[in-house]
Amino acid sequence: MIPWLTLPPLSALRAFSVFAETGSVTAAGRRLNVSHAAISQQIRALEARLSVPLVDRTPRGLVLTADGRRLAAALDAGFGEIARVVEELGGETAARPLKVTTTPSFAAGWLMPRLADFRARHSDIDLVIEASSQPRRIGPGDADLAIRYGGGEWPGLDAELLVPSPVVVVAAPSLIGDRRIDSVADVADLPWMQELGTNEATELLERFGIARATAGMTSLPGNLMADAARDGQGVAFTARAFVTADIAAGRLIPLFQSGENDGYFLVTRPGVQRPAVRAFVAWARRQARGPAADPAGDPAQKISPT
Repeated sequence: MIPWLTLPPLSALRAFSVFAETGSVTAAGRRLNVSHAAISQQIRALEARLSVPLVDRTPRGLVLTADGRRLAAALDAGFGEIARVVEELGGETAARPLKVTTTPSFAAGWLMPRLADFRARHSDIDLVIEASSQPRRIGPGDADLAIRYGGGEWPGLDAELLVPSPVVVVAAPSLIGDRRIDSVADVADLPWMQELGTNEATELLERFGIARATAGMTSLPGNLMADAARDGQGVAFTARAFVTADIAAGRLIPLFQSGENDGYFLVTRPGVQRPAVRAFVAWARRQARGPAADPAGDPAQKISPT
């Protein structure tokens, strides 16, 4: 028997679960259609009920404690299993489309050029591609799987490296001209671009003590950034996988590159997957094993403030 009377209110548990997944009270509020203050209040109420801190309140926002991560993993598994069973009881699991969520830049730069092959091999699978810079929930009733950039650490989810790709700062030859570039500061006077919904380029400049790009920062969908960079509209901060061909052809010059071992990961829920998910994962693995077009020995410098 489930001891319902000893559980905290489900509304508080759900609010905390969505916060843990999105990493932001604002994003959690949008997901649940409530204010960010309401999410914060629910988290405080849950901490008071359990008599343990679930988050550390830092100047940069709320960060899960060890106990918070334990509870988040349990809630993710619990709510996910409830949704799965409800969906199976409704008889819709096999028939519903396969939903894949990823960023606009990955969708445009890697997935879409290859998708015709998936369609040719799996014409029986209906597919929904959701391109968004905001993380989406993975589980029954939401996305079946995600392709996300990072280091592979998403609590409660399985992650498999699909496309290794450091981040790179690139610009068109027409924008750089004959200027000498030894540091990020040498291009701080140029216009910069970063993917909408991120602060990656802004944070990079701040690491070098630069408050802002002198000519301004433009945030735009990732699938538009490579085109803008080729046109010489600004310095772009992006995953190298999306500009490999442009670098090889000389349309873009790599200026700086991270030395981190990050990349795009296939992210799924643990447990047995439905056939459509297994088919997509197997197909994506085969595509990722294809011949690499990235030449070695380009002049990109490592991103490290000196």
